[in-house]
Amino acid sequence: MRSRSSRVGSVGLASNSRIEDIVDGKLARTEVDLLDIGDSSARAPRNALEELGIRINYLPIGQPLHVNAALDGDRPIAPYVIVSCHGDIGSILLPELGGDIADAQPFTDRMGPDQVRKHLRIPGSVVIPTGCETGEPALARAFLEVGARSYFAPTEIRRPHGVSRCAAAVLRAD
Repeated sequence: MRSRSSRVGSVGLASNSRIEDIVDGKLARTEVDLLDIGDSSARAPRNALEELGIRINYLPIGQPLHVNAALDGDRPIAPYVIVSCHGDIGSILLPELGGDIADAQPFTDRMGPDQVRKHLRIPGSVVIPTGCETGEPALARAFLEVGARSYFAPTEIRRPHGVSRCAAAVLRAD
């Protein structure tokens, strides 16, 4: 198999083309951690992104401890993090828990700026939550403070499928 540098020329310049990366045998254009919080709504965007040649790390989230396990920095985090969720006034809504399970959580019901700052570490990733009103400036700043390279989220109640198309466009444009 020829390397990109041999095709570009004898001076060893590498191409920035993702198409050439795929032609050279790379299995995916990029990688995404897809957090599916609560309702399995991430399955359609997952299928669409995989069709675009993007490797998806599908992470079903049923409790705040799962969010921490996915995004606390103890495991490698993909260059893109899509949080498929519901939101409300600058917070990501989490599944309602009760009893001993709720008592074992670092936070419950919602993840706002304070919880993000305290529990998450996202070095260099682009973060794309899909929940309504998760584009509030305080939540965006919190994600940027814990290392996100950029943050892209709706500021109002979203229309069906709008954010999924936007997320795909952002991933293709980078």
